[in-house]
Amino acid sequence: MVDFFRDLLLSFIPLLIAMDAVGTLPILLGLSETMTAKQRTRMVRLAMITALGLGLGFIALGKIVFLLLGIEVADFLVAGGLILFILAARELLTERMAGRGEVDKEMIGVVPLGIPLIVGPAVLTPLLLLIDLYFTGAVVLSFIINLAIAWLIFSQGNRIANILGRSGLRAASKIAMLLLAAIAVMMIREGVTEILTAL
Repeated sequence: MVDFFRDLLLSFIPLLIAMDAVGTLPILLGLSETMTAKQRTRMVRLAMITALGLGLGFIALGKIVFLLLGIEVADFLVAGGLILFILAARELLTERMAGRGEVDKEMIGVVPLGIPLIVGPAVLTPLLLLIDLYFTGAVVLSFIINLAIAWLIFSQGNRIANILGRSGLRAASKIAMLLLAAIAVMMIREGVTEILTAL
């Protein structure tokens, strides 16, 4: 039992840092600028379900899938970075959410919020390492606890949106998209560096 709680703590800390829910919150607000409180709540719920499903699936099958497809973590970084960059560029250069329906808006909870912002290469890579180092049950529990913490932080999005107001949200959304683009470039750079180093 003592070993379980030790493994729980040791796997909890790196996942907490990697998930960085506080850092993701401004991006969430930017992506949901034109949403109602109800839409934002549904989007967060969808993001949490997506992140939970991907994380648990990755713990169970990640290494096997990577091995079968010949995928390296570096490939995952580059692919995730490209997706994020395209999304950020589109939101910065075009009219935000123009012509999108309610369902389409909330699908932002799947991509890019659920994947790869909440659970992307930064979280999946430690998960792969942690299940080799610690008891799998402890790693799974620490992952779920971290998702619960992220949900608590994201659930304050409506309150923060009310405080900022429409103009504040619009400004925050542009800053958030720039941050998203920067994160995307960082992921691509790290992935390319790993690929070149391995040659």
